Amino acid sequence: MPLVTIRLARRDPPASKEQKAALIAGATKLMQDVLGKRPEDVTVLIDEIDPDNWGQGGESATVLRQRRREAGG
Repeated sequence: MPLVTIRLARRDPPASKEQKAALIAGATKLMQDVLGKRPEDVTVLIDEIDPDNWGQGGESATVLRQRRREAGG
């Protein structure tokens, strides 16, 4: 039974129910197409992480996003 974990830094606005449903359906289809897994055997977990708890290059995602907004990106 495959378990697919999708980790996202929470954003504003957060991912909608429809977007999450599309991620679940897409990951399930990928497991079916690539590994021949039955959809009913695939479990998908979406883990939204607070951007203060996610870092890259020594800075939190909150700081990186703020810097990107200030730079116009």
